[in-house]
Order: sequence, then C-alpha cells, then structure tokens
Amino acid sequence: MRSLSEGYTAPMRTLPIGVFDSGLGGLTVAREIMRALPDESVVYFGDTERCPYGPRDPHEVREFVLQIGSWLVQQPVKLIVIACNTATAAGLALAQQVFDVPVVGVVEPGARAAVKATVNRRVGVIGTVGTVESGAYSNAVRLLDAGTTVFSVATPRFVDVVEQGLRMGPGTLEDWLSEVSDVFIRPTFYEMARDYLDPLKRSGVDTLVLGCTHFPLLSAAIQQVVGSHVRLISSAEETAREVAETLGMRGQAAPGPDRFERYATTGDAGEFELLGGRVLRRGIGDVAHVPLAALESLLDDRLREALQAFEAGRSA
Repeated sequence: MRSLSEGYTAPMRTLPIGVFDSGLGGLTVAREIMRALPDESVVYFGDTERCPYGPRDPHEVREFVLQIGSWLVQQPVKLIVIACNTATAAGLALAQQVFDVPVVGVVEPGARAAVKATVNRRVGVIGTVGTVESGAYSNAVRLLDAGTTVFSVATPRFVDVVEQGLRMGPGTLEDWLSEVSDVFIRPTFYEMARDYLDPLKRSGVDTLVLGCTHFPLLSAAIQQVVGSHVRLISSAEETAREVAETLGMRGQAAPGPDRFERYATTGDAGEFELLGGRVLRRGIGDVAHVPLAALESLLDDRLREALQAFEAGRSA
C-alpha cells in the first residue's frame, strides 16, 4: 500500500482538509470546498468497497467513521469533513468526541440552507434509508426553526441511477448529465421518481434537500419531476462555508497557493480515478488503494470503548 503520509510533516496551517464518503458522491462536496477555498489542500477518501452505507446498521457505519477518521488523522489533516449524509447522521457526534481535529458533517449545513430558503416552511428531504430513518434532518431543522415542518422520503434507487450513470462510458460529466436526464424521464425511470417524489409534492414543500451527496448529480432530472417552483438544496456549498469559517476562527487557513490533492479508496483505484474524474470534471491523477484490513486494524481498544460508551449513552 502506498502511504499518503510518507515523509510528510508540516505546520498546521499547511495541512490538508480530510474529506471522506462511502464512495464517489462526496466528491461533489470536495469539489465545492476546492472551489470556495482554492488555497487549501485536500485528501479525499472514498470507501467504495463498502459502498453504499445507506442500508447498513448504524453501529457498522460508526465503525467505518472511526476507521476512516483515524486514517485521515494519521495523514495528517487539520479538519475532517464527513461528506456522507448516512455517516454524518450515524457518526458525526462520536467522531467529534474522539478526534482532536474539528469534524464537520453535511446534515446541519444542508438543514441550515433549507431553513434559509423555504418560504412556506415546508421542507422535503430525500436520502438513503439510513439518513431518513435517523431523523437527522428533521432534528437539525427543528433546532434551527421549530416552526418548519420536514417531510422525508428514502430514495435509495437514486443512488443506483448515479452509480450506473457514471459507468455508462467515456465522456465528460456534462455529457453524462445530459444523457441521464434524458433517460430519467423515460417511463420506467419517471415512474420511479414519481413514486418517490409525489408524496412530497402533495405535501406542498417549496424546498427539497438532496440528502445524499450522490443526488446533486441528478439535480436537473429531479427538478423536472418536482417542478421549477421547488428549490433544490445541496449541502455542499454550505458545508464549504462552514469549513472556511472554522479554519478562519482557528487561524488555520492555508497561507498561500502551494496546495495539493490526494485521493484514496478501498475499492479499485483505477476505476476510482476514472469515475472520480467525471465527477470533478478533470483528471485526478493516481489514486492510492487502502486495503480494508488496514482500516479495520485502526479500530483499537480505545476507539471500541468510545463507540460502546457512545451507543450506551444513546440507548439510555
């Protein structure tokens, strides 16, 4: 395994931001962070071998969060972004307790953006089964505005559409988005989307949170189904803003343009390089492969005890 941290030492300000997701979807968040913070370096980890996280038990997802967070801390990084709604819902609070660097999730930024955007205070959320069943968005919105009502629907097949679309063949992301939008409104795909989204339309939502980092890649198609009067919210922009504010308040913003990007995955590195480039709309260079065994070995006794105490506290 090629180590991304080999021979790497640096002052805190020049350390990268660590971003991780269950796979490729979190690159939509990384892309926004890199756009908003062009001087910052980024290390991105995609756990494609164990993707998707949505159907998994929350305990298992928390273990993944601790493993990947530990790996990122070893690189080292100055801040961690959990660019996965399912992992944020299951493990953000635990990660914030365990790791010495700030940890930012994508649920609260998305909820904050939705509360700012809604006029009639009726917000829809679509996401994985794990995200929806956690109630994370409903709770986050309620803390921000107790008068806003949230209507949530699990849309797991949307993840499949994105994953299949990225593997359709060569071409730019724009080409793929055009193709998938055409495919999406064909009868079989339109029927799937209508079944998912019609309950939200009947609820009268004027704002829809794309509660999975895969879903911004389907935003044009989703907009066609819900109608132009519904505002779509992706947490990526708001998450980047929170990262910038956190680093600024801690005096840890990068001092200059001498930046780098590094990518790692538990899956096929070559495939990740190809598909990741489609999401970012440019080449991403070599991708490091991290075996699952190497990640699992990072879940030591201290972390297991922290996980056990956290889950005991939640069930009390």
